[in-house]
Amino acid sequence: MFKIAIDGPGGAGKSTIAKAVAKRLGIVYVDTGALYRTVGYFVRSKNVDPKDAEAVSALLPQISIEIKYIEGAQHVFLNGEDLGDRIRTPEMSMYASAVSAIGNVRAFLLDTQRDIAKKNSVIMDGRDIGTVILPDAEVKIFLTASEECRARRRYNELLEKGEKVTYEDVLREMNERDKNDSTRDIAPTAAAEDALLLDNSDLSFEESVDAVINIVKEKGLLA
Repeated sequence: MFKIAIDGPGGAGKSTIAKAVAKRLGIVYVDTGALYRTVGYFVRSKNVDPKDAEAVSALLPQISIEIKYIEGAQHVFLNGEDLGDRIRTPEMSMYASAVSAIGNVRAFLLDTQRDIAKKNSVIMDGRDIGTVILPDAEVKIFLTASEECRARRRYNELLEKGEKVTYEDVLREMNERDKNDSTRDIAPTAAAEDALLLDNSDLSFEESVDAVINIVKEKGLLA
C-alpha cells in the first residue's frame, strides 16, 4: 500500500485530478475538503458563527461523519444523510475555510482521514495533507496554478452545476479563502518540504493527470 498527498490552493484542480488518478491506479480517493464542508454545513444548520471556535467545538459531539464509496465515488454522510452537492456551494467553501481553522475540528477529523489511509492505498487532497495528515506519504505534490486560471476553472465548474455566480465574485471569494487558509495559525496551506511543485496553469486536465501519475511512477510505486 502507498499514500499520495496532494495539497494546494482552491481551484487548482486537486479534487478532479485526484479522482481521475485514483480511478486509473485503482486506489481510494479521499476528498478531505468534503469533511470540512460537512462540518460547516452542520454549523450553518445550527445558525452558529463558523469562526466562533467555542460554539463550533460544542457542536462536534452531535456530528457523525461517515465516508462510503458507492460505485467508486466518495459519498459523505452527515448523521446518516448523504448531503450530495449541498456541500459544494461557494457558501460552504467559506464555512469550510472558517471551521478548518479551529483546532478541535481538525483533531475531530484527523483520525477519520488517517484510518482510511491505514487500510487502503490512497490519494488524498487538501491543504495540509503532506504536512499534517499524511506526513509519511510516499508521494507529496503541491498543485497550483495562477489566480486567474484557478478562478476561471471554479467559475466554469459552478456554472455547470447551475449556480448563478459571476467570475468577479468567484475570484474575490477564492482570494479571500486563499488568504484565510494560508495565514491561519493551525495547519496553514503550505507545501511540505519534500513536496514536488506542479503548476498546471498551462496543462489540460488529462495532461495534469498524466503528470501526477508520472511522478508516482518515478517513485517506483507502480508495478
